[in-house]
Amino acid sequence: MKDFFVADAPRFENSVVTSYFVLSSFQVRDRKQGGQFVSAILTDKTGSLPAVMWDDFADAVAVCTEGCYVKAQGQIARYQGRFQMGLQRLRPAAESEVDAADFLPVTRFDVEEMWTELRGYVSRFTNPDLQRLVFAFLDDPEIAQAYRTAPAAKMLHHAWIGGLLEHVLTLVRVCLATAPFYPEVDADLLVSGAVLHDIGKIRELYWKTSFGYTLEGQLVGHISIAQRMLQEKVRGIEPFPEKLRLLVEHMILSHHGKYEFGSPKLPMTPEALLLNTLDDLEAKMQTLRNAFDAATEQGKGPTEVTDWVRSMERPLFNSQAYLKDSE
Repeated sequence: MKDFFVADAPRFENSVVTSYFVLSSFQVRDRKQGGQFVSAILTDKTGSLPAVMWDDFADAVAVCTEGCYVKAQGQIARYQGRFQMGLQRLRPAAESEVDAADFLPVTRFDVEEMWTELRGYVSRFTNPDLQRLVFAFLDDPEIAQAYRTAPAAKMLHHAWIGGLLEHVLTLVRVCLATAPFYPEVDADLLVSGAVLHDIGKIRELYWKTSFGYTLEGQLVGHISIAQRMLQEKVRGIEPFPEKLRLLVEHMILSHHGKYEFGSPKLPMTPEALLLNTLDDLEAKMQTLRNAFDAATEQGKGPTEVTDWVRSMERPLFNSQAYLKDSE
């Protein structure tokens, strides 16, 4: 196990450290006053650390590429309120030098328990056709393996191994708790949409040494990928009711809620509307938790707001920590 993690940065402020990271981003940029510098993001399982290299970076640029393991040496310092590393040396690291478990964040929940719970909800469907459809995905060995390990995003909510399963399971729980208040909603149909809405992410993302987008993910995106996967599975379990296929497909296509958020359709059915709302809420709450954790790592107190959260266009405030501090 490596000695220095990104989360250790506050304890090593103004110190020079040497450690191993995944090179998540690596760019040569122009300086305003002339010349160039390297801008990078170093990542391990505890987070990401911006890094800059001002001089003598030609050798590093020649041999380092995004997504590779690197050995980095540099000084930890604050810049505009955030920690970063001023790189002095940077080289690729062989896989024999590193332990992969140090680099990718992993869900804090038990994957087997989550998987069993998710399948249990599907086994209790009263609609046998929707049950056959969802199990056609969950019983597919290749899909199941990816579903259990994939992150839900590259950087935002649930960006860790097992994040997709964690997100979906939490969403299913919220759907089942909410559906009884809305008699217009078919619970089996809603849960089917929750389980399948992000299924395309298992092909949109990669997650071996770092998180990123596959070529298919960049060119097609998880919504269109999921639509195609649904059509493929339906053909394999015919006869399948056309009406149900259409309604599930609509939930997949509309779950982002707005055209500007990537949905080719707006939610038009009770199930699609509720799925979009609850999916958005579940993602935002995890983003909020991430922001609170980051604020704690930065040494911020309970009376301070978080840094600006770009995806939510605001800073956030931990009311529970604030009340606890008052007590």
